[in-house]
Amino acid sequence: MKLVVDSGSTKTDWSFFSSVSDLKVYKTQGINPCHQSADEIRRIITGELLSQCVGQDTAAVEQIFYYGAGCATESICLQMADILREFFQGAQIMVDSDMLGAARALCGCSEGVACVLGTGSNSCLYNGKEIVDQVPSLGYILGDEGSSAAIGRRFISDCLKRQLPELVSREFMERYSLTKDIIIENVYRKPLPNRYIAGFAPFIYEKRNTPEVHKLIIQCFQEFFTRNVISYHKPWMPVHFIGSLANSFADELKETAELLGMTIGKIETSPMNGLVDYHATDNA
Repeated sequence: MKLVVDSGSTKTDWSFFSSVSDLKVYKTQGINPCHQSADEIRRIITGELLSQCVGQDTAAVEQIFYYGAGCATESICLQMADILREFFQGAQIMVDSDMLGAARALCGCSEGVACVLGTGSNSCLYNGKEIVDQVPSLGYILGDEGSSAAIGRRFISDCLKRQLPELVSREFMERYSLTKDIIIENVYRKPLPNRYIAGFAPFIYEKRNTPEVHKLIIQCFQEFFTRNVISYHKPWMPVHFIGSLANSFADELKETAELLGMTIGKIETSPMNGLVDYHATDNA
């Protein structure tokens, strides 16, 4: 039996299977070894995963493929593998980054450019097995171009600077009970401003056909392509996307790619189905 894990900071999917036809998926809260102690992670596995797995023969797990947020260094990957080994003794364990998980889910065994567009953004060049080049994401202050945080930041700024139609700006401020002071307080004085800003993506999606908003979205996606994807110098390769934002704004992504002479491949909300397909064979 194999176990494939896709772990973000918000949620974790655990997929047990011997073949694709007998897949069983369990969900727990997110795991990020950069921000959580080993004991906290153990409590999640014991209290949330194993409590759901009653009747699931976890001792039969022979291979674990864990792709996780925060798993960017060898030491953290080894730490996460040691924790998993406590619960799945005897299993072969691979721990790697969520970006590699996205690439394998999107591209399988083929070359391609894999991208993540959600609250943040990331990308890599993939050779069919491993990441061979990666432009750094740099987070919401220095990077995250094209993400919901970046689009939300631009939308809020345009709203307050009177660059959007008055009706759109007024509806936005009224729907969320906002004032300039409330926005400033949340962006500059409270924790996790990127999540706060990204939280307005549903409204932007609703107004995406307003010419000014449409132009804003396209410009943000152009910035993502030019500052990330074009840097791989592989214009003939398909560009694949995973993430809630990418799925919602698929038409705008395709429009932007066409403007830049690029080709969009797959667009998926989650990597799990692709990862199960990848590991159902002997690729790893």
